Amino acid sequence: MDGSFSTAFDTPAETQKTAVSPQFSRTVDRFLAEDLTEDLRAAGRATTGLKSPAWACEAWRRKLLDRGWLAPSWPKAHGGAGWTTAERLYFEQRCAENDAPLIMSSGIRTIGPLLMQEGTPEQKACYLPAILSGEHEWCQGFSEAGAGSDLPALSMKADPQGDHFLLNGTKLWTSFAEYATHMYMLARSEAGSVGRDGLVFLLVDMSLPGIEVRPIRCIDGSEEICEVHFDKVKVPAGASVGKAGDGWRIARVLMKIARSNNTTTGTLRQAWRAAARYVKAAPGEPALKQRLDLLDAEITGFEALEARLSKPCDHLNDAARSSMMKLRASELHQAITEVGLDAAPHDEKALAKYFFTRAATIYSGTSEIHRNSLARTIGCP
Repeated sequence: MDGSFSTAFDTPAETQKTAVSPQFSRTVDRFLAEDLTEDLRAAGRATTGLKSPAWACEAWRRKLLDRGWLAPSWPKAHGGAGWTTAERLYFEQRCAENDAPLIMSSGIRTIGPLLMQEGTPEQKACYLPAILSGEHEWCQGFSEAGAGSDLPALSMKADPQGDHFLLNGTKLWTSFAEYATHMYMLARSEAGSVGRDGLVFLLVDMSLPGIEVRPIRCIDGSEEICEVHFDKVKVPAGASVGKAGDGWRIARVLMKIARSNNTTTGTLRQAWRAAARYVKAAPGEPALKQRLDLLDAEITGFEALEARLSKPCDHLNDAARSSMMKLRASELHQAITEVGLDAAPHDEKALAKYFFTRAATIYSGTSEIHRNSLARTIGCP
């Protein structure tokens, strides 16, 4: 489901599952029992990447939207459920236990919360309802061939032309661009600028003339990432979030949101359940069962960390908190799929899950980048 977004949590982590009211838990459990059909459960179990098949995502999205649960952490004023962290974690845990499809909506997870903080009233009115309805699907246009973890090295041009920007360049490793209707993008709007200066954050309609999307086949056999080319693409000036030149600040706000939720507890729990099925079928492997039990405890620890970091903290800034979450979640995700592959080395799905998570410690900043950030936070040179 969606990631955490500025919610409060005041209950000890050990009682997360009982921190919600009995009425809430009964409502969730009844909904999953009645609305999560066997074909949707099968689609959830078969998912090897960050998103289930399109048909399953659409069917599950509509069921959640009808209940008002598609965006658990969005405020009710913007059409969200307005749940507490405890309620959201309970829902994620129960969805994982029931093999619900993974939706992984960038609109709900990242650009929606960003627009609530930084968007104009017109942008909120245009984009937030369309995100919830499913009319708009979003992808992120940050990385380029020469700009990955070193994002300020990007060279995509967004030349101001009065009432519009003229885009020229290429974005790379863009997840789900083939299916997206819109892209949020960081580009260079000031000629001769370098590094973090002279950047603009844009909301781009993917149907505009001059945009070409080329899927990239990955080692796990999926084509979830793409190369996107822009040739003289005209984007309205009103599509800028913040002013031209303010793009780096806006991007930092977005990455704090994205890094804290790009691997959720639900994703980890679902990956663990898949690994458990492989271990159960592996004869005479008590060591694998022991590793799986330890990972189960580590996921519980990660949930406690997420709950703790959702509260205001004087000792860690937002960037450090999101780095901690991203670092722990991505490495834990890899460890889970390693157990699955060790238990079923010839299973296609176990192999696909393993290969898919190899990139988890690279995207949204490498583990080395995040460790450096955390080291600076605690005063290391």
